[in-house]
Amino acid sequence: MLRSIVFRPSNTKRIIFFVIIDILISYFTLILSYDLRFSFQVPLEFKSNVVLVFCSLILLKILALAALKLYLVPWRFFGLLEALRLFYAHIVAYGIFYGIALLGCFGDFPLSVVAIDFVISNILIGAIRISKRIYLENSPKNSPKPALIFGANTQASALIKAALNSEIPFYPLAIIEDDEKEVGNYISNLKVYHSSMLKELIQKHKIKSAILTRDFAKPPLKDLFDALRQVGIEEIKIATMLQDNAQEPLKDISIEDLLSRPVKDLDKATLRSFLKDKRILITGAGGSIGSEIVRQCAEFGAKRLVLVEHSEFNLYAISEELNQKYPQKSVNAESLFRPCLLNILEKEALKQLLEEEKPDIIVHAAAYKHVPLCEYNQKSAIENNIIGSKNVLDCAIESHVSKIVVISTDKAVRPTNVMGATKRVVELYAQNVDSKSSEIVAVRFGNVLGSSGSVVPKFKAQIQNGGPITVTHPDITRYFMLIPEACQLVLQAGAIAKGGEIFILDMGEPVKIVDLAKNMLRLYGKENEIEIAFSGLRPGEKLYEELLIGESERKTQYSSIQVAHPTHYDIDKLNADIQSLLESEDKITKLKEIVVEFNHNAH
Repeated sequence: MLRSIVFRPSNTKRIIFFVIIDILISYFTLILSYDLRFSFQVPLEFKSNVVLVFCSLILLKILALAALKLYLVPWRFFGLLEALRLFYAHIVAYGIFYGIALLGCFGDFPLSVVAIDFVISNILIGAIRISKRIYLENSPKNSPKPALIFGANTQASALIKAALNSEIPFYPLAIIEDDEKEVGNYISNLKVYHSSMLKELIQKHKIKSAILTRDFAKPPLKDLFDALRQVGIEEIKIATMLQDNAQEPLKDISIEDLLSRPVKDLDKATLRSFLKDKRILITGAGGSIGSEIVRQCAEFGAKRLVLVEHSEFNLYAISEELNQKYPQKSVNAESLFRPCLLNILEKEALKQLLEEEKPDIIVHAAAYKHVPLCEYNQKSAIENNIIGSKNVLDCAIESHVSKIVVISTDKAVRPTNVMGATKRVVELYAQNVDSKSSEIVAVRFGNVLGSSGSVVPKFKAQIQNGGPITVTHPDITRYFMLIPEACQLVLQAGAIAKGGEIFILDMGEPVKIVDLAKNMLRLYGKENEIEIAFSGLRPGEKLYEELLIGESERKTQYSSIQVAHPTHYDIDKLNADIQSLLESEDKITKLKEIVVEFNHNAH
């Protein structure tokens, strides 16, 4: 412990170290200068004032080096600019000393010694300072890489400190900032430059790495990413050292970072008011969406969370995560969290659970969502997505649950596959069932980044396996949203719902999947190694998805949330049609009778 404290780098220790080194070197160079001037036969009359000359010269030298901030330069960061400042410091110190010597303050003193000492001192002090950098740059295993820091803020200072302590494999050379008020300032002895100087700095110092602080790591990042690649930056990191629960000080920029958008319309006050002290039941609680709904509800102060999930592993995973994050509220039957291994097709068990828990809110996220699998398993998809959802809604209405939020999908709009058609049937049921005292709302959105079965983890695996990346069609496009953003807006839509609405989340601009694949190859540095292969559209897949047919019925107070036109469907007929669907051999034809816009694309 004591050893680690003594040898841990710090600014104070560095200054003391270099002052001592400079004193020793200066004494050596002065004695050597005397010896060289007199061919190592220094007359006795000149030896008597060596101490006075040395003390005066070293004092002036230390003051000049300090004035030019050379004692603040980390050993490994000493470069040509610092060498020039070292030369200027010597000119100042020796110039003043020479002027004092001319006044006769040092008696009979050979001024030629000063000239010799000036040269030797410059060489030796400069050599000592640049020695560590030369060693590191010629040691591939330990050599830190030159980098630029983007953003003049607290995190930039923390990055520089981490570099000094060898906690990151980079040494920052400059800070880039767009704010004119910061340009020209110094942070931990690194100068802040305007972004207009970026290309010049990269070319001058042959920089290949960039570290983005939080100000520059906010979405959208794609333009910045493209600009940095164009000027020669090959490695881009995002600083995470000041973020909660950060595992590493730096993380690679990801495709999620490139596709993420600025968070807008997030009304935390409304969310907290909606969720705080409420008993909330989440179906599909271990899935991509359901698990994030659980996290958000816990974050915003839910009183009790009932996690309904039919996958044992998924339920175990979210339960373990909650145990670690909320150890004082461990997962059990009497705590904040209750895990329930339950299939939503088990209506009686679901009804009993609702009677026991009496939830204030239900978020229904359980569904089969993988398009080709639902095509191959039509009966299972219909039973799980339609009958399971009916069970949830009917039991919730019977138990007088105040608010029921149903997760829907963009694939329910003009569906071309069984999965989308089943979700549209659920929307129709949610809009037309007699909800009595319950308020039922459906929320429709597109793909979420990183969800199970999405293209992003699939492409990652294909890249790691050496490719190729398989894209179904060169023109296929999809909407994408980050899971946390989608879930927050889902809950926010639930908060403002009055019952019977279908809310549509603003998903931004659609993304071409082939462009997504290209960006991922660039992120991994594999654009010249792995090719993209087109495999053809899969069963039930269409080139583009829609969130809305025509214009929305109305806006909400949030620009990211709109309301679709309602669709009336006699509930008795819908129930009869659903029963016929279950009994029918030709599921597709019957689905088309219920969902008239269903245009099955079987390929």
